[in-house]
Amino acid sequence: MSLKVDIIKSLNGFGLRADFLAPEGITVLFGPSGSGKTTLINAVAGLARPDRGRIALGERVLFDHDACINLPVHKRGVGYVFQDARLFPQLSVEGNLNYGRKLAAEPPSGAEFDRIVKLLGIGGLLARRPAKLSGGEAQRVALGRALLSGPQILLADEPLAALDSARKGDLLPYFERLRDEGGLPILYVTHSVSELGRLANHVVTLEAGQASGLRAPSDVLADPRLVPGGVRGVGAVINAVVVAHHADGLSELSAGGLPLFLPKVAQTVGASLRVRIAASDVILSRHKPEGLSALNILPAKVIGLREGDGPGAIVALETAAGQIQARITRRSAKALGLDVGLDAYAIVKTVSIAQEDVGG
Repeated sequence: MSLKVDIIKSLNGFGLRADFLAPEGITVLFGPSGSGKTTLINAVAGLARPDRGRIALGERVLFDHDACINLPVHKRGVGYVFQDARLFPQLSVEGNLNYGRKLAAEPPSGAEFDRIVKLLGIGGLLARRPAKLSGGEAQRVALGRALLSGPQILLADEPLAALDSARKGDLLPYFERLRDEGGLPILYVTHSVSELGRLANHVVTLEAGQASGLRAPSDVLADPRLVPGGVRGVGAVINAVVVAHHADGLSELSAGGLPLFLPKVAQTVGASLRVRIAASDVILSRHKPEGLSALNILPAKVIGLREGDGPGAIVALETAAGQIQARITRRSAKALGLDVGLDAYAIVKTVSIAQEDVGG
């Protein structure tokens, strides 16, 4: 099932224009604060009425200005996870989950309830009240409540924004599982490059209310105009498979047949991973280096060179592991004689890759 959005919305002098088709999997709505992400997701939920346009979920029309269709929230088949969990404090975790079941057009079976509880790892929390939950636990319960409402689409508005790094790391795998199980389109709002890199199948970027069509995550992460911090936020995502865990605390991955060493990851041997590599963590050499402490040395070919107004340059490289980006100085690019088509080596320090940038 896919979501088709083609709307215009004005609010307090702010104008939103969006036209895209989101398939199953996670479509990340990505942009700075105030760019229109929450307004867009609320329009899909039925919490904000567009001025013009149409929203359809598969064959079901949720909103059509010309046809005078505007389904109420409870008839849209939407599950919504907010920044804060918004659990009912007077109910136990089980009571909050059962509230979600009551909202479903066809209440899920006991087996489905058990499946979602197991998926989210909240079986041991069922008797607790929300006040006794950590932030990450509360968000998992909120996600379970949304899933038990029998949604045809899941909306997540910066669900990790209020969590610290450790709790974010605990919750991200559950969204990865939902993405990989398939069958449900998910709109996920964030301005975090780590979350985008780990979760996104597709990306819709927003800037001052203007939404793009679908973009590939790699294209967004490589564009300094789109990522927070500009050139400082540029990077790439590569796919890899865990091949070994070593006694010295390193995990060995295979990325397109190239070995890649990271600080030990939690995933088992054979698991597939996404790894985000920041452009600022990549060093370039025209010749294969020797005698370095860095373990990751990737043969590459220069496929792009973008110089900014300042002293920096972004070099795009094709490797067997996929495309990566390197942020170096213009002086270094000139000294190396870099140009499109030349061979080079990309060097990535093992310890420079953060745990939050590695996921399933």
